[in-house]
Amino acid sequence: MNRKSQGGSVTLLPATAVVVGNMVGTGVFTSLGFQLLGIQSGFVLMVLWGLGGVCALCGALCYGELAAALPRSGGEYHFLSRIYHPAVGFLAGWISVTVGFAAPVALVAMAFGAYFSGIVEVPGLEKSDLALLVSCLLVAVVTGIHLLHIGVGSKFQSIFTTLKVVLIVVLIGSAFTLGTPQGMSFLPAEGDLAMLAGKSFAVSLVYVMYAYTGWNAATYIVDEVREPRKTVPRALLLGTVLVMVLYLGLNAAFLYSTPADDMVGQLDVGFVAAKSIFHEAGGRIMAGLICLGLISALSAMTWAGPRVAQKMGEDYRVLCWLGEKSRAGIPIVAVLWQTAIVYFLILTSTFEKVLVYIELLLLLSALLTVAGVFWLRVREPDLERPIKTPGYPLTPLVFVAVSVWMIVYVAIERPVEALFGVGTLGIGFALFAVAQARRNLVP
Repeated sequence: MNRKSQGGSVTLLPATAVVVGNMVGTGVFTSLGFQLLGIQSGFVLMVLWGLGGVCALCGALCYGELAAALPRSGGEYHFLSRIYHPAVGFLAGWISVTVGFAAPVALVAMAFGAYFSGIVEVPGLEKSDLALLVSCLLVAVVTGIHLLHIGVGSKFQSIFTTLKVVLIVVLIGSAFTLGTPQGMSFLPAEGDLAMLAGKSFAVSLVYVMYAYTGWNAATYIVDEVREPRKTVPRALLLGTVLVMVLYLGLNAAFLYSTPADDMVGQLDVGFVAAKSIFHEAGGRIMAGLICLGLISALSAMTWAGPRVAQKMGEDYRVLCWLGEKSRAGIPIVAVLWQTAIVYFLILTSTFEKVLVYIELLLLLSALLTVAGVFWLRVREPDLERPIKTPGYPLTPLVFVAVSVWMIVYVAIERPVEALFGVGTLGIGFALFAVAQARRNLVP
């Protein structure tokens, strides 16, 4: 087997860590408080997080087939270019290169700063200023690490993802052993069926799916993974299943140990639950551990995001500057480009205004990619597929159906964000047209 087929140096553990790190960010520590505004049933909330997990798992299994059949870094940019048309892939890449990764990175950094400033006081420095300073410093440190050799970045990712998983397991175990039961029932009750079909459930599912976003992360670094046709599908599966189990356990732990009234409408649910379980002092310690967990999410997105920009730079002369690598093989310009956007979003706080429309665009990209499994099966039946999607055709059908429902729902409920999404795609298509008109596409 030649070096090209062997791939890079990243093994299964760090590849899985990228998936887990991308998925477990701020969503699971913040979503429950808003879900409780419209849903007071433990059973319905568990169904909500379970459905989100099943949908993410269906997507991961489909991406596993595509990653094995079409091994190259770039995620949706590569898949959609290869399956449909370069223009479709370019639009997906355009989303990733602009704000698709930068906005979530900024959100995680700001969350880290908020948690940190809540447990540490610096004389003469306002809490908000400390949060901003810490957020910017964290981005700089993590970016610096990922500008070093790939081995350094992968070890850093593995260590902090492991710490994150241990943190969540400890929090779950502590809730059920040290926490005081709050009487929340996880069995179905009268009215739960109607709640499952209600507006609150639909709205909450959008935020749950945002919390699960990142299950496709390993497909962005395929070229750096050892034996990618085997390793990437396994990383997608293992990472998604692990996160699904952690999410269900963590939300059950919150509901079991913390009064629902204390969490309703609260953004820092993790901190509220930690105080309920460990009291004030313990809550501060747990908030510090949550900070460590957030580092893993920021690191994973700092690693994965620039690889899309790098591939676009290699394919299009108009973006060739994004493909520049350091001596260590790191896409240095792409990393710095994403970091610059992150700093802009942190300093202006505009990322909060674009998160909904970003999620809409990411859903659309993932929908088209999963639907590509059907298209490739028909158009290229003889394509080598080392791994095939288990449960086909039901698996991709479930993902497509849920995604279409969510996209239509969000477009109706949030028309302004939907129009921003259309505008973003329009700008991307115009840039693609310019590149094509000037014949800047690299053969």
